[in-house]
Amino acid sequence: MNSQVSTTWSAARSAQLTLRRLILYVLLFALVVIAAIGLSGLLERLFSTGAVLVSTDVAGLARSLAFTLIGGPLAALLWWVVWKRLDDGAERVSAGWGLYLAAVYAVSLIVFVTALLGMAASFIGQLEPQWYSPLSVGLVWAGVWFWHRWMWRHAVKHPVNLDDVPAVIGSVFGLLVGAIAAITALGSLLDVAIRGYTSLTPGTEAWWQSVLRALVWAGGGIFVWWWHWFRGGGRKLETALVDVALIGVGIFAAGITALGSAGVVGFVLLRTAFDRGDPISELLAPLAPALAGATIGALVWRYHRVSGAHRSVATRRASQLVTSGVALAAAASGIGLVINAALAMAVSPLAGSGTRTLLLGGISSLVVGGPAWWQAWKPAGQPQTADAIPPGRRVYLIVFFGISAVVALIALLVIGYRLFEFLLGDVTGGSVLERIRAPLGLLVAAGFVAAYHFALWRREHALLAAASPAKAHTIEQVTLVTASFPEPLSKAITDATGAKVAVWTRADAEREALPAEGDPSEEPELVRRVLDALSGVTAKRVLLVVGPTTGQGTPIEVIPLETT
Repeated sequence: MNSQVSTTWSAARSAQLTLRRLILYVLLFALVVIAAIGLSGLLERLFSTGAVLVSTDVAGLARSLAFTLIGGPLAALLWWVVWKRLDDGAERVSAGWGLYLAAVYAVSLIVFVTALLGMAASFIGQLEPQWYSPLSVGLVWAGVWFWHRWMWRHAVKHPVNLDDVPAVIGSVFGLLVGAIAAITALGSLLDVAIRGYTSLTPGTEAWWQSVLRALVWAGGGIFVWWWHWFRGGGRKLETALVDVALIGVGIFAAGITALGSAGVVGFVLLRTAFDRGDPISELLAPLAPALAGATIGALVWRYHRVSGAHRSVATRRASQLVTSGVALAAAASGIGLVINAALAMAVSPLAGSGTRTLLLGGISSLVVGGPAWWQAWKPAGQPQTADAIPPGRRVYLIVFFGISAVVALIALLVIGYRLFEFLLGDVTGGSVLERIRAPLGLLVAAGFVAAYHFALWRREHALLAAASPAKAHTIEQVTLVTASFPEPLSKAITDATGAKVAVWTRADAEREALPAEGDPSEEPELVRRVLDALSGVTAKRVLLVVGPTTGQGTPIEVIPLETT
């Protein structure tokens, strides 16, 4: 009873301690944010009024003063309490300390980088840029970032857990900012080269100004990424979080950008060659952003694939499967669009430019996604033995089969709805094929993907089953009567025969422990004797009686039972 009370009290105390830490770190986070907002507001007034704090915005000034003079000291006091408590190793190991630093690090990094880059970009093309507001925000939050980075790298009080979070946050944020800005800059430059100055709004600004502003953002983002990925050692960390960031952003997001943009490029080129219903300037409008997206996305994709090749085997396999999945999604959507357009042409041989545009879009998506999927998946070189099946492959097959099956089910429901709507409603709204061609194309594409992956799963399941055949279930149920602890005997019987074991404890002897094992790889003598006694027994139900240990050993009796 005392042990149970002690356990309950320990669990309650642990929950209270966790709750206290949560409240403490949430309160510290809120006070740091409040103090930073107040101080940035005061700096903004200092920069904009030339050391004159009083202005017509009395409410804003009062808020900044309250946040700074009240929130600031409270944040400093609470931080001092937290910092002193970190002398205890249990506090440094707690998840709350690492999560607090991760949250403030992410917020401060994003705020100060975007503020300073926005200020730098505002000087391009503006006679009187409003620099004081972003400068004040950037300086304050840069100080907060530097302060928390120092705590994270402290020799003694750094968080024991989540030590890879700063590198991941900084590299992912910098990569996203740099890649998006680089696509914008390159797209604007290519748009001028392809369509000329007329593509820009006349009388507003020169074409190079928007390019330079985007280059400022691209340079800042790339620097943040480089600082965390190379100087911060992110690429050398062998953690699951770094692998997830590398695969999710560097391969998955970049792959979608590259393949999607390449599909748009092919679509524009096909439209230019076969579908000139619109003016050439409108036809070429998506070409420059698509070329930029395909180029930058391919560079990011390629770099992270090469970087992933030097990491663990599981990371390399995951990157290959993600690449295959992205390409397959593009190819499957292309098949659906082609079927949709073909059905539209079958309904109306004189189909207009809309159907032709749909067909060209499907062809471009199929042409881009198909070869990429073939290269990544290698359907001609599938595993021929169970040993050649890599871990994670069957999970990939199940995931794609499940997703495509859900899509096919939704498409089937839409087809049924359209059919009943046609039969029960007004029949003047078009033919049945016209109503169902879009979901029918989706159904065919998703059904093909689901059938293909299910067939591969069945084939590999058969290979694995043949490589490790299940034990013959010569016995279906064993009723074990024993005075020993039954767990080792029950597990050994189930592993050897596949039978279900029901345990009855003898009442005529005290509980006996099994003999100690000299070698962990060897089974105790009693287990070996029980398995020897069961070998060759083919009855469906068996009564196994293991007697209490005497001077002559432990008697074992196997009684086959008839089923009634």
